[in-house]
Amino acid sequence: MNIKVPEGRFISTVKVGEKGQIVIPKGARDLFDIKPGDTLLLLADKEQGIAIVQNEGFMNFANEIFKAQENPEEAE
Repeated sequence: MNIKVPEGRFISTVKVGEKGQIVIPKGARDLFDIKPGDTLLLLADKEQGIAIVQNEGFMNFANEIFKAQENPEEAE
């Protein structure tokens, strides 16, 4: 199957191993600059599925939300 994927996007299938592990394909690791030892955050919702995001970026986003809640007038 040869699908043309837009730049900045990636699509692949992965198999779940006996221990429930998956391998993040090299193309996705390269796209997101994921290195050995990086911490990733797994988010799961029974209705919407599973998302894996880089922990640092997500925590920066969450911190900005907390700051905005402390000073709502500055967020506008």
